[in-house]
Amino acid sequence: MHADNRRGILAMSLAMALFIANDALVKQVSATLPGPQLIFIRGLMATTLVLIMAQVMGHLKNWRLMLNMRLWIRGSLDAAASLAYLTAVFHLPLANATAINLSLPLFITAFAIVFLKEQVGLQRGLLILLGFTGVLLVVQPSSEGFNVYAWLAVLATLLHAARDTLTRGIGLHVPALLITLSTAVSVAVAAGGITLTQTWTPVDSLSLGLLLGASLFLSMAYYLLIVAMRSGEMSLVAPFRYSGLLFALLIGYVAWGDVPNMLGWAGIFLLAMSGLLILRSERFKSLD
Repeated sequence: MHADNRRGILAMSLAMALFIANDALVKQVSATLPGPQLIFIRGLMATTLVLIMAQVMGHLKNWRLMLNMRLWIRGSLDAAASLAYLTAVFHLPLANATAINLSLPLFITAFAIVFLKEQVGLQRGLLILLGFTGVLLVVQPSSEGFNVYAWLAVLATLLHAARDTLTRGIGLHVPALLITLSTAVSVAVAAGGITLTQTWTPVDSLSLGLLLGASLFLSMAYYLLIVAMRSGEMSLVAPFRYSGLLFALLIGYVAWGDVPNMLGWAGIFLLAMSGLLILRSERFKSLD
């Protein structure tokens, strides 16, 4: 397999694992803190962590690169998508919201074909659909959960796809860490604006500790996602977002004892087969 594709797949898989770890910690804190306040505090922590790392690596010397409007458009898309998805999650069954969110590889593939002129073969397209079928079997969304908030979740997914496509339009002279910084700042500012309209809830030390851990996972996930979207073919790398569901199932079992039913196990099998067959087909293509 081409090195760029291999790097993109590895970065995407690691990013999904870290996003799920972040979600697990946020889930614990959400029982005591409002969503926007939680995201704002986590955003401030993530921004601080990324700033420290950027300073250590010497990237802040090139702070003028942060004036690139594409960074802030991308960050704004991420912030809007995050808040839209959060609102949808509050009013939808989690399974429905997850299923819509994990349709993202389908949108990214469509955007890659239209805007980046990628050539996506029939085999890869069918394997992406196979993976999404596995997602539906695992999360088993209900028809009763599809309402106006489901369309809001679809909008969030489209915004995330636009964000990832725009990542390819940011020159490689801009370090991924500075793009990560613009994302963290944008999300924190957007959530902070909403908290101004709400009553502030006191935060205990345990919640702060969990949010610090979540911000660390989130910062690394942001960075790896940018690396993934800048490496290889988007239509090849994007389906490995599905690996996030496998990590979620693992954490769900370890933390809460959740065990999939028979349909869920069938979905896990399809997800695994989809990923393995995509890797296999890419390996054979590289040998041609």
